[in-house]
Amino acid sequence: MKFMTRGEKIFNVFNYIFIGLVCLLCALPIIHILAVSFSSAQYVVGGRVSFWPMGFTIESYTFAFRSGRFMTAFWVSIQRVTLGLIVNMFLLVTTAYPLSKTTQEFSARNYYMAFFAITMIFGGGIIPFYILISDLGMLDSIWSLVIPGGLPVFSMIILMNFIRGLPKELEEAAMIDGAGYFSVLALIMLPVLKPALATVALFSFVHHWNEWLLGMLFMNDPSNFPLQTYLQVLLTNFSDLIRAMGPDFMQLVARMNERSGRAAQLFLGLIPILVIYPFLQKYFTKGLVIGSVKG
Repeated sequence: MKFMTRGEKIFNVFNYIFIGLVCLLCALPIIHILAVSFSSAQYVVGGRVSFWPMGFTIESYTFAFRSGRFMTAFWVSIQRVTLGLIVNMFLLVTTAYPLSKTTQEFSARNYYMAFFAITMIFGGGIIPFYILISDLGMLDSIWSLVIPGGLPVFSMIILMNFIRGLPKELEEAAMIDGAGYFSVLALIMLPVLKPALATVALFSFVHHWNEWLLGMLFMNDPSNFPLQTYLQVLLTNFSDLIRAMGPDFMQLVARMNERSGRAAQLFLGLIPILVIYPFLQKYFTKGLVIGSVKG
C-alpha cells in the first residue's frame, strides 16, 4: 500500500468533495425534471416542486404514450441511430485505417487529410445544404438525417491516431503469414480497436440521438420528426400540439400541466443515453486518451 503524505490526503479529500459537488450540480436538473413530471398540476403551477414529486401522478407519462406522436418520433430516432451507427462505423474504419499509413505506404495520404481538415473548418451554409439534399431527393427521408453526417471527421482522426499508436509488428507478422490489408483489418485490427471503436460509437450515438436541426430542415411531415426535433417543437408550441390532437385529450390535459407534460417527455428522451453510457464508459477514457495522443 502506497504511503500518502498529509498533503496528499488533504488534496484527495478536496478532490472527492469538489468532484462530488460537480456531479450533484449535473444531476440536480435531471432530478428536478423527473420530480416535475410526476407532480400534479396545482403543485407545478404554484412552483412548489423542487427535487421531490408533489401530488404524485403519472398523467404526464400517460399523455406521452397515448398521444402517439412521442412514440412515433422515438421510433424514427431508433431508426436514425441504428442506420447512423452502421454508416458511421463502416466509413470510420475504412477511412481511418488507410490514413493511418505513412506517405511511403499511401502516397496520397496528405491530400486526403487536407481535404478532410478543410471540411471541419469550412461549410457551404444551410441554404446550399438544403438545396443539395432536395436535389438528391432525400427530403422527408430517414437518409437525410444519416448521410450528411456519414463520416465524422473528428472521430476519424481519433481512430486514425489510435491505429497509428499500435505496434507495427502486429501488422507485419500477419502480412508475413500471407494476410492482405483487408484480412489484417478484419482479423487483427478490429479486435484490438475495441476501446477506440466504443469511444467513436458513443460519440456517434449521442450525436444522432441529440441532433434536432436536420429534422426541422428536411422533414416536411411532422410524423417524420426524430425525437429531439419533436421535443423542440413540444417546448416551443405545446399548446398548438395539444389542440392538434383533438378533444379526446382535453380531459387528460386538464389533469396535468404544460411543464409536467414537457418534463415527462424530456426525461423519456434521456433514458437511452442514461442506459447506454455506463456500458461504454469503461472504454471511453482509454479510447479517447490513446486515440488523441500518439505515443
